[in-house]
Amino acid sequence: MPPSPRILIAGLGNELLSDDGVGVHALRELEQRPMPGVTTADVGTAVLHGLHFLETADRVLVIDAAKGGQPPGTVYLFDAAENAEARAVASVHAMGLREAARLLMTDRPAPRITVIGVEPETLAYGMSLSAPVRAALPGVVALARETVAGWQTPAEPATRTAPPASSLAPLCPISAAT
Repeated sequence: MPPSPRILIAGLGNELLSDDGVGVHALRELEQRPMPGVTTADVGTAVLHGLHFLETADRVLVIDAAKGGQPPGTVYLFDAAENAEARAVASVHAMGLREAARLLMTDRPAPRITVIGVEPETLAYGMSLSAPVRAALPGVVALARETVAGWQTPAEPATRTAPPASSLAPLCPISAAT
């Protein structure tokens, strides 16, 4: 049986700019019930300071504000590498993390980065999330746990296969109401 992947969940964003801090808020929720074998990091907006966490990770789940043109509170799930080409959703900070890792981690390939993004309503000064983003937070936390659990569950050769990379569409809106 292959070893479990080393997984990092990174919360990105600036708590002083309302919905920009959604990644940090989600990370705090996740840390209340830690997941075995998962490292969490509050990266905030100091993307370069988060690189040392990437060096030991095989898979990274980033939670961040993301603009995709949908209503505030819409949740997106996408692969950072695919999104870089499609530009359908723009994560406020995760793309910088991916690019920094690619440029600075020259001794090995950068880990695969998946992003859970939440459409912000406001990025104005304030320490509280807007109502639509706050309402989306439980779904974001559940999606993060589900995503990580999927990575930790080994595929059974006869009955399960990994989905192709293209199955994570660059824009995968998930309504906050669901």
